[in-house]
Amino acid sequence: MAAFLPPRGMRDFYPEEYRLRETIFTAWRDAARTHGFESYDAPVVESMELLERKAGEEISEQIYTFQDKSGRRLALRGELTPSLARMINARQRELAFPLKWSAIVQCFRYERMTRGRKREHYQWNLDIVGEESVMAEAEVICTAVDALQRLGFSCSDLQVRVGSRALLGELFALCGLVPEQYSACFLVLDKRGKIADEEIASLLADAGISKSRIGPILDMTSIRTLEEAQSRAGASSRAISDLRELFTVAEPMGFRDDLVFDISIVRGLGYYTGIVFEAFDTGRKLRAVFGGGRYDNLLSLLGGDRMPCVGLGFGDVVVAELLAECGKTPRTSPRVDCAVGFMDAASRDIAMRVAACARQSGRECDTTLAPEKAKVFFKRANRIGAQHAIFIGPDEAATGRIHVKNMATGVQVECSIEGLAASLSAGKDQDTDSTDGHQ
Repeated sequence: MAAFLPPRGMRDFYPEEYRLRETIFTAWRDAARTHGFESYDAPVVESMELLERKAGEEISEQIYTFQDKSGRRLALRGELTPSLARMINARQRELAFPLKWSAIVQCFRYERMTRGRKREHYQWNLDIVGEESVMAEAEVICTAVDALQRLGFSCSDLQVRVGSRALLGELFALCGLVPEQYSACFLVLDKRGKIADEEIASLLADAGISKSRIGPILDMTSIRTLEEAQSRAGASSRAISDLRELFTVAEPMGFRDDLVFDISIVRGLGYYTGIVFEAFDTGRKLRAVFGGGRYDNLLSLLGGDRMPCVGLGFGDVVVAELLAECGKTPRTSPRVDCAVGFMDAASRDIAMRVAACARQSGRECDTTLAPEKAKVFFKRANRIGAQHAIFIGPDEAATGRIHVKNMATGVQVECSIEGLAASLSAGKDQDTDSTDGHQ
C-alpha cells in the first residue's frame, strides 16, 4: 500500500527541516524584540464575512472556505492583516497608540504552486498602527532588514524595492483617470512583468480605461528615478516628499544601501494607500522575500475609526529557498547539553538522578531509555550533538562518583552528582587530566 503524503502544497517538518524553520523564526523574533515590537496572535480560522469586506480585492478560489456544524461560513486565513484590524477595532478605545505588533503565523492559500510558493506557509507580520509619519515605514523595513542580516544576508544579496500607490494615484490623475479607476489599474499594473504588455493593455481596456490613456499608464513604469518621477508629478507632490523622507532617514538607521526606488512596485492587495515595498534577491531569481506598505483605510473599512497603519509580511518558504540559492543555509545539527546513559538495571536509578540534577540546573539532557553498552551510548551521544556525555556503570553506581566527558575535547572530569552543574559549566575551561573512559 502506498504511503500517505501530506495534502498537495502542504509540508511535513522532520527534525532537520524544523531546525531550519526555527533558525528563521529566531531571526524574526530577535529582530522584532530588538526593535521594540510586541508579540500577538489570532485564530487561524476567520469568518468569511471579514475577508469579503476587504476593499479592492476580489475573493477568489485561493481562500480555503468551509461551513461549521452551525452553518457559519468560515475560512483559513490567507493573511493576518484582516485579523489584526478586527482585533484593534474591538479595543480601539482602550489601546495606547502607536502600536508596534509582531506575529509569526501559518497562512493558507489555494493557488498555483511555483518555486518559493506553497499552499501553506509561515509568515512574519510586522505592523505599526497609529503613526502618520514615514518613520513607520522606515521602522518596519529596518526591522525586516535586521532579520535578513541575522540570517547572513547583505545588500549584495537582496534589495528592498520601494514604490508608492499615492504617487501612481497622482500620475493617474494627470492622465485623466478618476479615483474610482485607480484600484483596477493597481491590480493590472501589479501583473506587469508576469504577463505581456498586450495582455496588460487588454486588461486595462476591460477595466474601462480608454485606449488613449493606456499608453501613458504603461509608460509610467519606465520611470527610473525619484527625480524623473518628480518632474512628472510636480514639485508639490506629497508622495514624492514621503519617498524622499524615507530614503533620507534610512541613512542614519543603517539600511539606505538596501533601498532602491521602483515605481512598478504596486502590491496585489487592494487596501494599500501609500508607500509600498518588496524585497527581492539581486538576481531576481525568486519571488518577493517580503512585502508591505501603508494601509490607512482598512480599519475604517472593517468598522473601526480610521487610523494610519504600515505593515509587512515575510514568508518562510522564499527565504529558505534564498538561503539555499546563496549557499547560506545554516548548519542545523541536533544539539543537547548532555546525554546520560546506563549499562544495566542496577545503574538506571543513578543515571536518572544524574539526569534530574542536570535538568534542574537548566541543562538540556537526553537520557537512554534502556540499558546499553558504553560504545553504543557514546556513538548515540555524538549523533544527537551532546556537548557532554555521562555513562553510568557498576563503578559509578557503587561509588556515587560520575565522569563527565566533554565530547569536543575528549576530556573527562570526575565529580559527585551534586557537583554536576558546576562541572558542566566549567568543563570547557578547566585544565584537567584526562581519565580513561568507557569507549
